[in-house]
Amino acid sequence: MPADDEGSDIHCRLDELLEARGMTLTELSKQVGVSLVNLSVLKNDRARAIRFSTLTAICDALDCQVGDLLVTGRASS
Repeated sequence: MPADDEGSDIHCRLDELLEARGMTLTELSKQVGVSLVNLSVLKNDRARAIRFSTLTAICDALDCQVGDLLVTGRASS
């Protein structure tokens, strides 16, 4: 079944993880080699796709698992 174009039940917790680690989006961008614009799109739940290599780089930089970064639903922890 094709993905719904209206949105997703997947929420990116990038803000929460950055805050918990005392890191800015700019610092993460430099560390992982992904543009600030692309990270902002991900952070604001507007990304339509993400490369596994990008997920790996973000998770390595934040010392987390993919399940810590991407969760089902929009409720924040």
